[in-house]
Amino acid sequence: MSSEVGMGNGTSPESAFPRHVPGRGRSPVTPVHQAAVYDSDQCFLAMALPFVRDGLAKGDPVMAVTTPANLELLGDALGQDGLLVDYAESGFLGRRTVERVTAFHRYWRRRGAEARGDGHVRVIAEPLWTGRAAREVRAWQRMESALNLLLSGTNVWMICPYDARVLDPEVVAAARRTHPTTSADGRTPLACSEYTDPVDFIRECDSAPVLEPPRDAASVTAATFPALREFVTGQASLLGLSPDRASLLAVAAGKVADQLELPVTVRLWERFGAITCHLHRPGGRIANPVAGFLPPGPTDRPGDGLWVARQLCDRLDIHDDLGGCTVQLHVPSARAEELRQSRKY
Repeated sequence: MSSEVGMGNGTSPESAFPRHVPGRGRSPVTPVHQAAVYDSDQCFLAMALPFVRDGLAKGDPVMAVTTPANLELLGDALGQDGLLVDYAESGFLGRRTVERVTAFHRYWRRRGAEARGDGHVRVIAEPLWTGRAAREVRAWQRMESALNLLLSGTNVWMICPYDARVLDPEVVAAARRTHPTTSADGRTPLACSEYTDPVDFIRECDSAPVLEPPRDAASVTAATFPALREFVTGQASLLGLSPDRASLLAVAAGKVADQLELPVTVRLWERFGAITCHLHRPGGRIANPVAGFLPPGPTDRPGDGLWVARQLCDRLDIHDDLGGCTVQLHVPSARAEELRQSRKY
């Protein structure tokens, strides 16, 4: 579509979506990643309805991922056409950034070949921002920026709505840094002058300090993977994790250590709301800024281990500076009532 603005000058990393449309032997159309700031129900529909209706008229697959209220608004406005739209509540696609990216990847893999000619896989993708801690907000903003690289090679057209009625103005402002364009009508792109190259934005996020380990945190410098697993499993068990959950944390730590390369210094402690496993290697760095967001494929790729680690933890934080690379894994503690109630462990 000639009116669309490109996705920035960042180089697409090896772990991005495959550079072809599933089931097609042709080059994909240009992917589009836009923000849409709205401050009323009417404003939301002014963007969403043309976007969805144009897609249905062209035969594009369309998915709406937004709030229950917006899904009801959209469904009422579409009438019978709404039966042709895939949908999900924002929370259903996962609390973690990796779950959300994986869900979009799987949807594209499943339906990408259905778009005809210069068509797209159209997605309205509204993240959940309210109620998140500052570190979580930064992790989700990092993911929004990473999508500009991860969507490379696909025919995805994604619009990410931001509700100015409830969101912190800083979150809305950041949307213009993580999306190349905005669209108020679901058709016309307006370039964002604040747009920041994804690699630069991600490095900026990774320069933010991580949690400082307490002085009494258990610590070891692990030179072998068995030593690392023994330490993490043992300390997590002492903090009350079940054998299964302690072993999963050790697996996640091992995947991170494989990326950083041994030896690594490991610290582990409990805080309110989580157990944190801190891994640090002087001089280390995770070179690929979007490593670990896409599920492993039929062949091994750099970053596959980080995808596993992200799946096993509530959050994975990365900090890069001249002193090396630090990765922190956060998992629910033994006092997490959600896990007790679910009886998963």
